[in-house]
Amino acid sequence: MLSQVAEGVLIHESEFCQSNTVVVQGRAGVLLIDAGVHGHELACLANDLSDSGQTVVAGFSTHPHWDHLLWDAGLGAAPRYGTARCASTVRDRLSGGIDASRLGIPEDVPLDLLGLITGLPAQAAQIPWNGPGIRIIEHQAHAPGHAALLIEERGVLVAGDMLSDVLIPMLDLNGTADPIEDYLAALRLLEDVAVDVDVFIPGHGSIGGADQVRERIDQDRAYMHALRDADVSSDPRLGPSALPGWDWVGGVHARQLELLARRSEPDGAPG
Repeated sequence: MLSQVAEGVLIHESEFCQSNTVVVQGRAGVLLIDAGVHGHELACLANDLSDSGQTVVAGFSTHPHWDHLLWDAGLGAAPRYGTARCASTVRDRLSGGIDASRLGIPEDVPLDLLGLITGLPAQAAQIPWNGPGIRIIEHQAHAPGHAALLIEERGVLVAGDMLSDVLIPMLDLNGTADPIEDYLAALRLLEDVAVDVDVFIPGHGSIGGADQVRERIDQDRAYMHALRDADVSSDPRLGPSALPGWDWVGGVHARQLELLARRSEPDGAPG
């Protein structure tokens, strides 16, 4: 079911990790951002749009993780975009085929159209489509070529896998020299546009308003500082204060601490 969060902006929440698909209404149809996740949810989304007379004219994947690269034939054959680095990463990762078990993909997720995205020109500033201007804020936190999107006319920030109230910041620990600084730099970029935001939508978790966006940025920054200092984080998304069903996030935190400790050893290397 679609829920309106701002003028011309709707979301569809998946059962999978509270994933948010974003629908932006344009002049000739809609843009879908991070369509997902289960097959019946994608079919429901396609039906809801069709029943309301709306055609999908473009798609966008905020980053190259499988749950942000999905599509369904019922959504049509519109062009699907990502940043140049995101698309290149997807091609490399899927060049040997799709190993669903290795990627942790549930059985009822459609994979036929996984990752069929086109990279926009490097340094592209806007999504090319006939609708409200959508600014691309590319950074290297969480995944290569990750992009947040600012729908400027609507005051909406689509944050990708950042600013979540259920997930801690999850680092890209492969092939990056300083993943913590990459993440802090990305938070500074989001902070720069926060003054123009009335609504923000994380890839997973609850949406928030203007009064919460800075709180989420500060919370993510505090976690990154604790991680950098190898401190025991008091983050409310961890331990007894975590929401029911999200206790596994503590394991992600422990793994990040372990991998960062290895990197700091004299012979440490990204892993």
